[in-house]
Amino acid sequence: MVEEIRTAAPADVKALLERAAGLRAKIDGLHASEQELHEAVRGAYQASHTAAVRGRLTGIPVERLKDVTGARLPADRLAEAGYRTVADLDGVTAETLQGIPGVGRVGAERTVEAVRRIAEAAEQNTGVTADMDLRGPDAAALLTSLYRARVADRVMERVREPAARLSGAITSLATAAKPLGGRVRRLFLGRTRRDEAQRAYTELDGLLANPRTVKDLDRIDAAERRLQAKPPRPATARNDFEKHSADYFSTLSRIIGDHHRSEASRGFLTDDLASRVGAQQLDETHLRVALRPYQAFGARFALAQRRVVLGDEMGCGKTVESIAALAHLRAEGARHFLVVCPASVLVNWMREVASHSTLRAHRLHGSQRAAGLRAWIRGGGVGVTTFEALQGLDVPEKLAVGMLVVDEAHYVKNPDTMRSIAVRAWCDRVERVLFLTGTPMENRVEEFRNLVGYLQPEVVASIGEIDAVAGSEAFRRAVGPAYLRRNQEDVLSELPELVQVDEWTEFGPEDELAYKEAVAARSFMGMRRAAYASQDPASCAKLARLVEIADEAASNGRKVVVFSYFRDVLDLVCRTLGEDRVFGPLTGGVQPALRQEMVDRFSATKGHAVLASQIQAGGVGLNMQAASVIILCEPQVKPTLETQAIARAHRMGQIRRVQVHRLLAADSVDQRMLEILETKKELFDAFARRSDTAEKMPEAVDIGPSVARQVIAAERERLGLG
Repeated sequence: MVEEIRTAAPADVKALLERAAGLRAKIDGLHASEQELHEAVRGAYQASHTAAVRGRLTGIPVERLKDVTGARLPADRLAEAGYRTVADLDGVTAETLQGIPGVGRVGAERTVEAVRRIAEAAEQNTGVTADMDLRGPDAAALLTSLYRARVADRVMERVREPAARLSGAITSLATAAKPLGGRVRRLFLGRTRRDEAQRAYTELDGLLANPRTVKDLDRIDAAERRLQAKPPRPATARNDFEKHSADYFSTLSRIIGDHHRSEASRGFLTDDLASRVGAQQLDETHLRVALRPYQAFGARFALAQRRVVLGDEMGCGKTVESIAALAHLRAEGARHFLVVCPASVLVNWMREVASHSTLRAHRLHGSQRAAGLRAWIRGGGVGVTTFEALQGLDVPEKLAVGMLVVDEAHYVKNPDTMRSIAVRAWCDRVERVLFLTGTPMENRVEEFRNLVGYLQPEVVASIGEIDAVAGSEAFRRAVGPAYLRRNQEDVLSELPELVQVDEWTEFGPEDELAYKEAVAARSFMGMRRAAYASQDPASCAKLARLVEIADEAASNGRKVVVFSYFRDVLDLVCRTLGEDRVFGPLTGGVQPALRQEMVDRFSATKGHAVLASQIQAGGVGLNMQAASVIILCEPQVKPTLETQAIARAHRMGQIRRVQVHRLLAADSVDQRMLEILETKKELFDAFARRSDTAEKMPEAVDIGPSVARQVIAAERERLGLG
C-alpha cells in the first residue's frame, strides 16, 4: 500500500510562497542595483564624451572646412559673424548662415555639410582618455560612477553564482508548490499533481532552512548594502583612478562597448571564424585582472583555435591575453603550463603570472632550474624557461602540459637552429600552442610560413605572396585560422594615451660582478650603471631588452627615444644599435641650437629612427612628438626628470600612443629606488596631490644623498658585505 503524502495547510504554503517571493525580489534587486550603476556610467560617459567632442571641434578653425569640401567657403565672413571654430557652427542651419552678409545659399549649404561630416567623424573617433581634466565636473561624475561600478564588480563576483542558483531553485519550486496555496484550487488537483506540489513545498521549505542558504542570503544582503552605499568623494575616486587607470578603462569598455571598432578589435577575421571564437567560453576564476573586450577575444581565439600566433602590437597586452588562456585551462582541470621566452623577459613573465592570476610561476632557468623543475612537475603551475634552457629541459613524457606559450616567437623563424628544433619538439608534444610576437607578419610571408608550420601546417599551403601584397587586412583574413593581430590604433581608443611598462631583467655574470664591486666601493652611480658593464647584448639583459624593443619599434615603423643619465651608457647604445639609425648622443655638451637641429633631423627621417639623449639635456625644452616609443635605461633619482622627458613626446601634436619602457634590474639599486620613491610618493600625494606645492617641491619625491646612503647600506647588507 502506497503511503499518502500529508498535504501542507494553505496558510503555511502561502506564507512560504510570500517569503520565497521576497527573496526573489531581493535577488532581482541586487541585479537591478548593478544595472543602475552601469546606467550611471553610461550617462556620465555620454556627458564626458560630448564634452570631449565639443573640445575637439573647438580646436578646429573654420578655415579647415575647405579641407573637407575641397571648395571655397566664406570663412572670413563666418569669422566676422562670430563663427571662429567648427564648434561654433555645430547645429547652425543653412538658413541662419544665409543671413550673414556675403554668404550665399551654396556657401551656407556647403558649410553646413562640412560641419556635419567633421562632427560625425569627431563623434566616432573621439574617446574619453586618461589625460582628461580630472578636476572637471564631467570627469568627476564619470570617475565616481566607475569607482562604484568596480566595487559592484568585486561584490557581484562573490555572490553572482549563489544568487543565480538560489533564484532558479526558488522560482522553480515556488511555481510547482503554488497550487497548494489556494483552498479552492487545491480541490481540483489530481493526486499526482497534489503530491508533486507537496514535494516542491517540502523541498522549498528545506532549502530556505538550509544553513548554506542562510549563509548565501546573508552574503546577498551584505552585497546589496555595498551596492547601495553612498558615492565616494570625488577626490577618492580620482586618486584611485590614477593608481588603476587601466582597470577603470577596462570597466568602461565592458559597460559601454566599442561597436564601431568591433571588426578591428577582432583582427579583421572572417565572420564565421569571429563567431566561432566569440562562442568560446572564457572562465576568469583564476584571473586577477579585468580584461578589455579585445583581450578577452584574443584569449578566446587562442583557446578556440588551439594552435595559433597572437601578433598584437607591443603595448596591447599579449602577456595578459596568454595568462587569461592559461587561467581558463586551469579552471577546466589542466595543471601544468610552459612558457618559453628570451632571458631578458623571464623575470617579467614571473611577475606577470603572479600579479595577474592565481597560478604559481616556477623558474626553470639558471641556478634555480633544478629546484624549480621539481616543484613544477610535482605541484603544477606555469614553468617559465628560456630558449636556451628549453633544449636541456628534462620533463617526463607522461606529464601533460595544458598549453605551451612561446614569447617573441620570431626567435624561431629559422627552423634549422637548435632553439627552433627544441621548440618544434615541444610543439609536437603539446596539443595547445600559443606563439606571441609583436613583429607584424604582413611583409614577412616566409617567416610567417615557418612559424605557422610549427602549428597548423595545413594553413601554410594557403598562404601566398598575393595575400600580403593585397594589404594587411586582406592578409589577416586569409591567415585568420592561425593568426590574430590588432594594432594599438585598432583597439585602444578608450585607453590612456600613455602606456608605461616596467621591464624587469636580471644581471648577467659580468654585470653582477661589476654591481658587487660598486656596492663594495659604496659607489651609488656605479651601482646604477653596472647593468651595462658587459656591453654585449648576449650577456647584458638590459641591453638585450633595449635592442628587442628598438627592433620591434622598427618593424612597426615607430621612432624611439632612448634616455639615460649616463653618457657612457648612451655611447654603448649608439654602438649597439648602429649609426645608420641612431641620432646622437644628445648631451649637455651639445649647444642648444645643435640640439634642436639634431631633433629636427630625427623627426624628418622617414619611418624608424632612434634618438639617444641624456635625460638632463633632452628631457626639457625639446619637442620629440615624432617619437612614440621611449626607453628609460635606468630609474632616475628625480622622478620629475622622467616626467619631463616623457612629456617631450607625449604632448600636443602627438598622433600615436606613447609607449614608455623603463629598464630595471631585479634585486638591485633599481628595485630599492622604486620602493623608496613609491613610499615617499604616497606620503607626498596624501598632502599635496595635484597642488602648487607638488610643482614647487619636487625634492619631496627625489632620492637625496641620505637616502642614497641608505640604499648602499641595504645592498651591502643583502650581499653580505657588512
